Amino acid sequence: MDRIDWHHLPSETRAAVEKLIGTVTAVETAPHGVMSQLACTVYTPTRRLFLKGVRADDRQAWVHRHEARVTGAAPRSPRVLFDVGAGGWLLYGYEYIDGRYPDLAPGSDDLAPLVRTLTALSQTRWPDHVQKRPLHSRWAHFLPDDVPAGLQGRALAHTDMSPHNMLVTDRGGLLVLDWALACPAPAWADAALTIPRLIAAGHTPEQAEGVARQVPAYDVADPGSVTLFASTLYAAWEDWERTRPMHHRAALTAAAREWAASRHALRL
Repeated sequence: MDRIDWHHLPSETRAAVEKLIGTVTAVETAPHGVMSQLACTVYTPTRRLFLKGVRADDRQAWVHRHEARVTGAAPRSPRVLFDVGAGGWLLYGYEYIDGRYPDLAPGSDDLAPLVRTLTALSQTRWPDHVQKRPLHSRWAHFLPDDVPAGLQGRALAHTDMSPHNMLVTDRGGLLVLDWALACPAPAWADAALTIPRLIAAGHTPEQAEGVARQVPAYDVADPGSVTLFASTLYAAWEDWERTRPMHHRAALTAAAREWAASRHALRL
């Protein structure tokens, strides 16, 4: 999605935001992300916050509404401060998180806070007031018609565990951002979805599994369900790499392939 600068918003939209937060004195456009037409850190004389959104008539506007509702229910996430609909735009203001992207390489000090955050996510139920199809429905094309019970669940799952969607704070915690793809899933889903990210960062599949097993929900998950999950994830990512190519997908697909092959080799 093409991104625009704060100063290119309609004056009515900017005025509605400044009525809530004060005069904007500086703006930094976010370098990552593909789903928001506007994504930036805005500064006022007294504070800074993160602002994101799209045109109100854009077909992705519902995604931003969904993200804000889920973020409000999610642990280890920034607070939603306000929403603004003005000048034909829909914008959301989020708490600014002062932090850095985590290092997921073997031996990194960031792995312990990652495990703590994954554990917190696994213990959070999907908010019943938010309507969203579950993860196994998203993957329906790659799963058997009779989806095993082990792949169904009602935990809150982020489902996009990129390190660019995480920030390690000065206090040593790890927060998760950008909840647009969140949906109901097995409690261990986010831990499982982190495994290819760990492999891509230099872990062997066995090392990555060792990190994931520190999350209690993943440690007790049915091995057959996890293996089917790994195979399905690889099939989905391989399909998306071919049909919806993006620069980062090849490495992730290769990591997912390696994880799935490892589990099948070990007959898990």
